[in-house]
Formats: sequence, structure tokens, C-alpha cells
Amino acid sequence: MSRGSRDRDAPVVTAIVVAFDSAHALPECLDALRVEGVPVIVVDNASVDESVALAERMSAKVVRQARNEGYGRANNAGVRAAGTEFVLIVNPDVTVEEGAVAALLDAARRHPDAGLLAPQIVEPSGRVFFQPRSLLAKRLPNPAGRLVLPEGEACAPFFSGACFLMRRDVFLELGGFDEKIFLFYEDDDLCRRIEDSGRSLVYVPQAVVRHGRGRSSGRRPGLVFRSRWHQAWSRAYVSRKYGLPNPAPSMFAVNALKTLLACLTFRRSLIERYGGSAAGAWAFMRGRDALSQEGLS
Repeated sequence: MSRGSRDRDAPVVTAIVVAFDSAHALPECLDALRVEGVPVIVVDNASVDESVALAERMSAKVVRQARNEGYGRANNAGVRAAGTEFVLIVNPDVTVEEGAVAALLDAARRHPDAGLLAPQIVEPSGRVFFQPRSLLAKRLPNPAGRLVLPEGEACAPFFSGACFLMRRDVFLELGGFDEKIFLFYEDDDLCRRIEDSGRSLVYVPQAVVRHGRGRSSGRRPGLVFRSRWHQAWSRAYVSRKYGLPNPAPSMFAVNALKTLLACLTFRRSLIERYGGSAAGAWAFMRGRDALSQEGLS
């Protein structure tokens, strides 16, 4: 086989899958990527389940993190470990349908100015997920949040971080996901920086993926509180980053009151939900950062 032939056979895209106790979701995700002929790098955020062993059995390259580094930081590590022209960011609870990756790559060739290409994301109910608005969008803010699906390929200011395709050099040039964010709003932030760089974000509806929504990680005590803490903190962080009004004081006031009311119901799920949001907003107001919260500073 000639060198030219080997180069033509080399993969042009690598899928990056971040796992955190995701053994329940990985088989379907990795098997679909295998069928599509896409090599996979699984970045494991210190899982305590069988995620690493399962990924290795399914022939994925595994990058092991000594501890949970968060979604964006782990994806950055995976992209740095990839050596292909394109990277496909894929949540472990996402399965790509037949031809989806090829459709994204085809669109990337036809739209060389695109910074990000997003597939059609279908939820378990059959509903198509298309973000009707984004906190950081400079245009099409859609304050009512009305869902209107494009009839074909279209540009938008924001797409979900659950699955998307980017040129690896563009991802790295832009600095990847903001590593100060542990969880939440890292996709809003990346999309904003892509658009600020003059590149477009393109919706490719003929590329279809299925998203399990919320099945990325196994359930464990305190996960709701932790998740809501980071959601509140990250919202305040990106708002400050882009000069938007600080939502932390109002988030704290509203959620602190809801926490007190939830305590009267003795419903732990509500106490964790509202308490986590109040705590994240309060931490931001006090100057605490997300990495310190996770012991990563």
C-alpha cells in the first residue's frame, strides 16, 4: 500500500466522549460510533464504575483523569490528544444515527467558514431539541423562548454542547472550553467566542443523533445539589465575563426563600435543588470560584 493510499484511509475525525460513571450509557454510544467508523477517545473523569474497562473493551483510547476535572476541561484534554482534522464532541448518552457523522463532515466541506456544525438532536420523547435562545446570544435573543425549527441548514448563535463537530485547529485556536467553568454554560461561552471570531455556527438537520438527556452520569447522593451549585455559579460567571447584569443576588434571594419553604415539606430533592442554586449564587457573590469548590485550584 502506498503512503498516499494510507493517508486517504486515515480517519479525519475523532470522537471525544467524556465519561463520569457512564458505564450504563457508553455501550450504545461507542457502538454507534464504531458502526460509523469513527475512532473514539474516552476521557474518564475518575469514574468509580466500569467506564474505563468498558471503553477499553470497545477499543476506545482512554485518557484517565486523576480526578473529576469537569466537562469542559476533560473535553479539552481529549481534543489535545486527538490527531485528526476534525473532532466530534459527543456526550456519553448520545447515539449517532447512520450517516450522521458523514453528513456533518460533508457540511463542513461545503461551509469552510463554519466554526461549529451541529446535528439534529432528538430526545427520547421524539421532540427535536433546538435551543430557542441563549443567555450570551448577541442576536435572535427570542425572549419568549418559542421553538421554531429551521427547515434546512441554517445559522444560529448557539447550539447544544451535547454533540457538535469542529475543526480541531479552530477549537484549539479559540482555547477550547473555558477551563474556569466546571459545568454548565461552557457551550454558550464557546459558541459566543466562535461567533465573535467571525465564524458561523451551522445547523445540519440531516445529521441526526439521539440524546438520552440526563443519562450521562450515574446517580449518587448530593449530585443534584452539586449540579445546581455549578449551574448558578456558571451563569453568574459568564454574565460577568460578557458584561451582562449580575444575576447572582436575585438567584440567591429567590432560591434561599425556596429552600426555606422546601424544608417545610421535608422533600430532600427540593431542598438540594434550591439549596444548591442558592449556595452557588452566594459563593459567586463572595468571590469563590468553581475550581476551588471542586478542589482543583
